Amino acid sequence: MSDNRKLIKIATAGSVDDGKSTLIGRLLYDTQSLTTDKLEAIEQSSRKRGYDYLDFSLATDGLVAEREQGITIDVAHIYFSTRKTNFVIADTPGHVEYTRNMVTGASTSQVAIILIDARKGVIEQTYRHFFIANLLRLSHVVVAINKMDLVNYDEEVYLNIKAEFEELVEKSHFNTEQITFIPLSALKGENIASKSDLMPWYLGNSLLDHLEVLEPEDLFESSVARFPVQYVIRPKTEAFHDFRGFSGKLYGGKLKVGDEVTVLPSMTSTRIKTIQFLDELYDEASPDSSITITLENEVDLSRGDMLVKSNELPKSEKQIAATLCQVNNKPLKVGDKYTLQHGVNRVLAKVDRIESIIHTDFSGEVPADQLRLNDIGKVHFRLSKPIHYDPYQKNKSNGSFILIDEGSYDTVSVGFINA
Repeated sequence: MSDNRKLIKIATAGSVDDGKSTLIGRLLYDTQSLTTDKLEAIEQSSRKRGYDYLDFSLATDGLVAEREQGITIDVAHIYFSTRKTNFVIADTPGHVEYTRNMVTGASTSQVAIILIDARKGVIEQTYRHFFIANLLRLSHVVVAINKMDLVNYDEEVYLNIKAEFEELVEKSHFNTEQITFIPLSALKGENIASKSDLMPWYLGNSLLDHLEVLEPEDLFESSVARFPVQYVIRPKTEAFHDFRGFSGKLYGGKLKVGDEVTVLPSMTSTRIKTIQFLDELYDEASPDSSITITLENEVDLSRGDMLVKSNELPKSEKQIAATLCQVNNKPLKVGDKYTLQHGVNRVLAKVDRIESIIHTDFSGEVPADQLRLNDIGKVHFRLSKPIHYDPYQKNKSNGSFILIDEGSYDTVSVGFINA
C-alpha cells in the first residue's frame, strides 16, 4: 500500500438479504481488489448456481455456514484501496443474536454503512444498527438504500425511507450533518463506483466517491490527550547509555515538546523533552500516533501508567457507572466479580448494581437483575483501586473497558463508562 494514501475504517451492518456482502464484493470488484483466482471462483460458483450475474457475496462469506445460509455470522476485516485511499471494512453481522459481534467489530471504526432494503424500508434491525453506531460514537453514518433496481429506481421510495430514518435520528443524539443517504443497487453496480444514469434525481456522490471525500482528520476523535505507556525503552548500550523512553499510542489530542504533563497515578509533574517515531524527532504528535516520549526529569513511570497534560486531568474513582454489552453466554449478575481491563491496566471489579436493560429501538429502558448474551444495559461497579478515566462520550479510548472472567479468562462484557 502507498504510504501517502489516507486510511478510512468502515463498519457495515444490514439485515438478512439486504445485500451487505454483495455490496462489499462489488466494492472489491470495482476497485480491482479481487485476486484473479477469487474472481474465477466467483464466476464458477455463480454459473454452478444458475445465476446470470456474478454473486459478489461469495467474496466475503468465509465460513461454510455463511455460504450455506447466505448470512454473515463472524466479523471479517476486508481490505481494499483506490488511488487516494486505503479502506478497512469490518463486515459485521446484523442479526440480533450477533449484536456482540457488531459492537466489537464496529468499536474501532470511524464510519458505518447501514444498509436498508428499498422494498422493506426501515425495520427493527435498522433501529438496532443505528443505536449501536450512536452508542459507539461513530463519526459518520452512510445510509445505503439498496436494491433500488427492484423498485424501478423510484425516487419516491427513496424519499420515504429517508424521511423514516430521519425520524429515527430525532430520537438519538446523533448530528444530522454526519449522515449521508445514498440510493444504490449493489447487484447492478448502480451508484457504487460511479454515478448512476438510472437515478438522475439523485444529486449526490456515488458511494465510493463519497467515502473518498471523507478525511481521516475529520473522523478522528477530538478530545483531551491521553498517552498510556505500553513499554519502557532502556537500551543500556554504549550509544544510548542514559536513554529512557516511554512508548505507546496517543489518543484524543495532541502533545508537544515542552508540554507540562502529569504522570498517573503518581501525580508527578514534568515536561516533555522529546517526541520521536523510530529515529525521527518531532515537535508535535497527533492523535493515533504511535510514538516514544522522553521526559525532562527522571520520574517513576512504568507500563500501565498514563501521561496527560497537567491542566487536563481525567477522573480517578473506585466506583464507575457504565453501559455494557454482554458478549458471553454466562449472564452478568449483581455480586459477580471480574477483572476489569482499562487500557493496559487491570483491576478487580464487583457488580454493585444493574440499573436497566436498554431497548435498542430507542423505546427506553426496563429494570433488570441480570444481563444475558447480547443485552445492552447500565451497570454500576466497585473497583479494588481507582482507575483514571474519562466518560466514553468525551474520550473513547480512555472511557472503554472489557470484563474478563477470573476463572476461564473469557471476555464477558464490553463497557463504555458513563459521565
